[in-house]
Amino acid sequence: MALDRRDVLRLGASSALIATSSWAAGQAAHTGPADYSLRIRNGLVELAPDKIVSAITYNGQFPGPLLRFKQGRRVVIDIRNDTDAPEQLHWHGLRLPVDVDGAAEEGTPYIPAHGSRRIAFTPTEPGLRFYHTHLRAGADLTRGQYGGEVGPVYVEPRDDPGHYDREVFLTLKEFAPSLSRGGDMDMDFLAGAMDPALKATGEATMNASLAAGAPHGFEVGYDLFAINGRMLGHGEPIRVKVGERVLFHVLNGSATEIRSLALPGHVFRVLALDGNPVPTPAEVPVLWLGTAERVSAVVEMTRPGVWVMGDLADDDRRRGMGVVVEYAGQTGEPQWTAPPKRLWDYAEFGARGGQAAPAPHEVIDLTFAKRNAASDGFNQWTINGQAFDDMAMGPMFHLREGRRYRLRLRNASDDIHPVHLHRHSFALTHIGGRATSGVMKDVVMLGGYQSAEVDFLADNPGLTLFHCHQQSHMDFGFMALFDYV
Repeated sequence: MALDRRDVLRLGASSALIATSSWAAGQAAHTGPADYSLRIRNGLVELAPDKIVSAITYNGQFPGPLLRFKQGRRVVIDIRNDTDAPEQLHWHGLRLPVDVDGAAEEGTPYIPAHGSRRIAFTPTEPGLRFYHTHLRAGADLTRGQYGGEVGPVYVEPRDDPGHYDREVFLTLKEFAPSLSRGGDMDMDFLAGAMDPALKATGEATMNASLAAGAPHGFEVGYDLFAINGRMLGHGEPIRVKVGERVLFHVLNGSATEIRSLALPGHVFRVLALDGNPVPTPAEVPVLWLGTAERVSAVVEMTRPGVWVMGDLADDDRRRGMGVVVEYAGQTGEPQWTAPPKRLWDYAEFGARGGQAAPAPHEVIDLTFAKRNAASDGFNQWTINGQAFDDMAMGPMFHLREGRRYRLRLRNASDDIHPVHLHRHSFALTHIGGRATSGVMKDVVMLGGYQSAEVDFLADNPGLTLFHCHQQSHMDFGFMALFDYV
């Protein structure tokens, strides 16, 4: 059940004392100035001179400021909430205790309306992470990640050989959301086979719903698209020189959309997924990112000109999802040509030589299904037949510290699900019917009617949230809690 505004205000009031006490304790334990300050506030984002949108932001900007931490060095952050409702700030991809992770379902205290909280933690995982609100929005498209509460984090590794000349951070995001009746999602970019049994089950359920007179459930679409808060042609170009090796850190900060990114005439050498180095760096013509996924990839600048780096979807790119890349000494209109088609295959970045993943202590089966238009016109999502209800449902799964678990993920719907596990990273062991190993992530796209298996070590005790990172899926049931016993 999604929390509405009254639920949030009620919970926020009850947690205000906890949050304030936590902040006061933090002040005592971490005196002196904070390393960073984040202010949650209403503001305006100028995507283009004639396209200005209202959004809740961090520090009055979109994306929020780039935070650079050092691996193994403690960081202190002050968070101020200037809005009229309690907030949550989730540190996505970082291995943190529940009191700072930023999910109310796990027990993180809310940051009260017009209140503050000081937090401190030590980042242990290097690479590209990010921070974002973790409020559920439901039907309110001004809340949650539909707004502007997204910002990149880069944890600098202790040892970085730096085989590149410079870094560029890109946050991809849509604005001006609206509701429409659902349609089919394009999935032909994902490698891997569908499971015929899952497809038969999902299609039979959907056909029965439509035959009974139900409409397609609501979906969210967008009018405006931007990279780093500027529509294509309205921000500063990325200026490069021939021979430069540019490391792009790309974050899909969308609430609901899968994004692609290509630079005509160039290839991306993928070095890390979700901040974690891949066993086999590989060159690809297009990056694909589900919601909340990150890719770090080097591009060698060998094709002088003025180019559009942008999304493969022509309509989205023309409405802003792109940025100009300009070589020194080059002028003229930015050029776009579609790259060669190639499937996005996580296994391509896995370990070579047929290495098998170690056997888990336990396998947990998770089947995801859609109840068409079952929640006030929105699709309701279930895990093993249950839609998450935080007012009635406790942890669905119980873990033991130190044990290795395999999640067997089965998608009985035609939607792509970017599934996320809080406070842990997981290893891909099977995807789309094929074995792989060595790819560590915290979000993975599971295609329609596909299966996957991921392994993780239960080494961070406390309530742990598992959910689809597509905002409307999460809001309408696609969540479950793990705990340690």
